[in-house]
Amino acid sequence: MKQELILSGHSNPHRKSLLGVIYGSSAFLIWGMAPIYWKVLKPVPAFEITMHRSIWSLAFLFILLAIQKRWTDFRATLKNKRTFMILLLTAMLVATTWLIFIWAVNNDHVLETSLGFYINPLFNVVLGLIFLKERLRIWQSLSVILATIGVLYITMQLGKFPWISLSLALTFGLYGLLRKVATVDALVGLSVETLILSVPALIYLVYLAINGTGSFLSMNVKIDIFLMGSASVTGLPLLWFTKGARRLNLSTVGFLQYIAPSCSFLLAIFLFHEPFNPAQGFTFILIWTALAIYSFDTVMANKKVQILIQPSDMDVNRQQGLDKRDRN
Repeated sequence: MKQELILSGHSNPHRKSLLGVIYGSSAFLIWGMAPIYWKVLKPVPAFEITMHRSIWSLAFLFILLAIQKRWTDFRATLKNKRTFMILLLTAMLVATTWLIFIWAVNNDHVLETSLGFYINPLFNVVLGLIFLKERLRIWQSLSVILATIGVLYITMQLGKFPWISLSLALTFGLYGLLRKVATVDALVGLSVETLILSVPALIYLVYLAINGTGSFLSMNVKIDIFLMGSASVTGLPLLWFTKGARRLNLSTVGFLQYIAPSCSFLLAIFLFHEPFNPAQGFTFILIWTALAIYSFDTVMANKKVQILIQPSDMDVNRQQGLDKRDRN
C-alpha cells in the first residue's frame, strides 16, 4: 500500500508544495533582480543585447532539451504548421518585450517596468474578455477599473503617457494569450522561439562584427561574459518556473508572480535611486489595491471550483465498494 502511495505522487504533498514554492520563488526572484544584470551591459545598445540574448539562450535551451530528452517534442513542434506560425508571432512579441525591458532598465526607467508587470495580470483579464469571450466577475471588474484610474491619473499628473508600462503589459499579455493557444510547454516553446529569433540575430551580429561596430570581443572581458551569460537569465528561471508550476496550484503561482515587480520596485527606489513622486505613489497604491482585490477574487473562485469538483461521500463510498469488489 505504501509503495502505491509513493508511485501515485501523494506520499508527501507538503514537501511537493514546498519544493514548488522554492522553485517558483527562485524563478520570480531572478526575473525581479534582472535589472542589476542588465545594468552591467549599459554600454551595449539594447537591440544588440537582445540579439545576443537570443543567440546564447538558444545554446542554453538546446542543452536543456538534450538533458531532458525533449528533441522529439521539439521536432514535432517545428513540423506543426499551426503551432509554428503561432510561435513565430510569440517570438516577435517576446523579443519586443525583452527589447523594451532592457532599454527601460538601462535608461533608468526600472520603476515603469515594475508598474507594467504589476498591471499585466489585470491586463490579462481584459484580453480574456476581448479575445476569449470570458465574463468578468464583479471583483475583477472593480480591479480593472482601479487600474485604469491609476494609469489615467499618472498620465494627467505627469503629462506623459506611461508607454513603457503599458507596452510591457500589452506585449507580455498578448504573448501569454497566444502561448495558451499554442498548447506547447514552456521549454519547447521558448526553444522554438529563440531558434526563430536567432536567424536574424546571427545575421545582425555578424554584420556588426564585419563592420567593427559590435560590442562582443571588442570592449572588455566582463561585457563578453555578461553577454554570453544572458542565456542563464532567460533559461534558468524558466526551468525553475516550470518545475514550480507543476507542483503548485494556479492561485499560488499567481501570488508568487508579484515577487518580480516588487523586487524591481525596491531596486528602482533604493538601489538605482529613481525619482518617486506622489503621483507615482498614488498610482502604485491603486494598482496594489486592484491586485489585492483580484487575488482575493481568484482564491475564492478557485475554492468554489474545488468544492464543486470534490467527490461526495456517496461517490467515495461507491468507489470504495467497487475497489473492494475488484480485489475480491
